[in-house]
Amino acid sequence: MPATNKPGTTTFSTPSDREIAATRVFDAPRRLVFEAYTNPEHIPHWMLGPEGWTMPVCEVDLRPGGAWHFVWRRGDGDEMAMRGSYKEVVPPEKVVSTESWGGEWPETINTLTLTEENGRTTMTSTVLYPSREARDAALKTGMKDGMTQSFDRLAEYLQSLA
Repeated sequence: MPATNKPGTTTFSTPSDREIAATRVFDAPRRLVFEAYTNPEHIPHWMLGPEGWTMPVCEVDLRPGGAWHFVWRRGDGDEMAMRGSYKEVVPPEKVVSTESWGGEWPETINTLTLTEENGRTTMTSTVLYPSREARDAALKTGMKDGMTQSFDRLAEYLQSLA
């Protein structure tokens, strides 16, 4: 296993001029990572980005054609929301969904893949943007820091589920 894919490290790459991929290895079986990533009972515990945010709305209809909707709230009352629909769901290995933040942000296609080896799960989350410009704009938002913080929380949360 390459050093960059050891548990506790989130790596980012740009596999094409329209994609961002985040990869993380978790010390947990794939079925547990899939459950934590897709079940609305678990998602609000870890998918929070920077400190100070909560997720008061977490709706998931996990099936092809089903929709999802998340709302985050900061301590000062500011909110942000995103929604999308599921295109493909293959438990416990793959989820393909759309994602829309609304406003000026374009819709993306997100692909989550999970592979397991020796009780560890490698997660790759790839976001496909409609253009290089949209991808580059997303990279400037601090999304890498927010994703890393969320995946750090997920690693801790998975230990509580084990």
